[in-house]
Amino acid sequence: MTPILATRDLGLDIGGARIVADVSLEVREGEFVGIIGPNGAGKTTLFNLLSGLAHPTAGTVELDGRDITGEPPFRRTQAGLGRTFQVSSVFPLLDVGENVRLAAEARLGGAFSLRRRARRFRPALDRAAWALARVGLADRVATPAGMLSHGDKRKLELAMLLAGEPRVILLDEPMAGVSFEDVDDLVALIASVHREEGKTVLMVEHRMEVVVGLAERIAVMHHGALLAFDAPDAVMANETVQTAYLGEPL
Repeated sequence: MTPILATRDLGLDIGGARIVADVSLEVREGEFVGIIGPNGAGKTTLFNLLSGLAHPTAGTVELDGRDITGEPPFRRTQAGLGRTFQVSSVFPLLDVGENVRLAAEARLGGAFSLRRRARRFRPALDRAAWALARVGLADRVATPAGMLSHGDKRKLELAMLLAGEPRVILLDEPMAGVSFEDVDDLVALIASVHREEGKTVLMVEHRMEVVVGLAERIAVMHHGALLAFDAPDAVMANETVQTAYLGEPL
């Protein structure tokens, strides 16, 4: 079967420094892949290469068998690749509903307008309402996004992704900044989106208990290279992985 997402010898050199080196991986449709590694291992840079925010100096990126290496981020989004960031990326002065409506309208071919009347974009509103209900924020639709707790902002980001109907979701440290009491709720939501919506998920995360609990396979990055890519138990038992993590226990 053709993988839904693949990289072939993907690399990025900047000023003679190797940031990502010869990363080749294949992700099956509907799979949940965790991406781990020490700080500076190249995890977020890999996401930047996948989403088009950085351009590789070597190798290719394929989405559902199609080479998208040269395509800009918006084309990749239209093709079904969605992404969140380490730092919350909502529009804080807009209400929750408008944040998600804009994401839905962009996916449906709208003009990303803040001024058009609601009846002119009913499909986007319907999609936004579904996405907000899906993440448990239907009762916060009129709340300014900037007033949400950090955990709820993460849920809003996920609703914005779902409104865009992605096939593949890249989550970059979704637990970053989330309070301890909100982690379990967010983990359960991500798991249900993967399972019930059938989304392919790649997640960078430092909380190993979260990664091991969610991922079907784990990719380990170290010094920009792919050190291991296997089931969680096999990765945890890998002596090379353990050596790479000395000082940062798994």
